[in-house]
Formats: sequence, structure tokens, C-alpha cells
Amino acid sequence: MSGEGGPPREALIPIHEASAVGRVRRVVAAAMAEIGASKIEMTRMVTAASELARNTLTHGGGGEVRVAVVGPGNRRKVEVTFVDQGPGIADVALAMTDGYSTGGGLGLGLSGAKRLCKEFHIRSEPGRGTTVRVASWMERR
Repeated sequence: MSGEGGPPREALIPIHEASAVGRVRRVVAAAMAEIGASKIEMTRMVTAASELARNTLTHGGGGEVRVAVVGPGNRRKVEVTFVDQGPGIADVALAMTDGYSTGGGLGLGLSGAKRLCKEFHIRSEPGRGTTVRVASWMERR
């Protein structure tokens, strides 16, 4: 997916149907394998990406995901960015609270994804959609 030290290569995956979630999982797993991630770290990132892809479809009305391996040699990381043009999140802090749900679930989606990733950034504006970027990398010396 990425050249050694070169510009990032990336995959752009549209999310407009449930089958896209499986594709996101496969692409993220391949990217994590490329950077030499452990099985545990790979599972964490794939789980977070799966949850965020489902959120993009269910709450955001669909969108797209960009998966990229970035950085040189021993400093590469996998960045996954989810973008939707849905209704947005009125109160991001509340949405990040464990147990908060607008869909009748357990309310662990966003907060759980945040715990699984080394980086987590969310930007949302009511009426303009939501962007979530997560990242993970391997510590190498």
C-alpha cells in the first residue's frame, strides 16, 4: 500500500452499503500488516475501523473512508479517515461518553474506537457531517 519513504499510497472506499464494512476491515488489516503491526495492534485498529465504518453508514447516511500508510521506514503509521455528509453530531463531548447512544446500542462505539487507537480526532458540525481520523503505528528503533 505504501512505498518505503515515498509518498503515501492510499485506498479510498465508498461506504454506501453494509458490505463496505468488510472491505474496510480487509484494507485496514492489510495496511497494518504492511507496517509490521502485531496481531493485537492489528485487531485493535480493525475493530475500531469496523465500528467507525458502521457509524458512517448508519448515522452518517454513508460516506467514504481513506486508508493510508504514511511516513518513512521505521516511522510508518496507518491513518484511516471516515467522512460523511450526514446530520452531524450536536454535542461531540456527550457522544464520546460511554453509554450514550442515539441508535439504541450500548453507546460504546465512538468512545470504544478512541480507546483502541493511538490517535483519534473527530470533527462534526450539525447539518454538515462528521469526520473521524484514527491512526496507529508500531514503535521501532
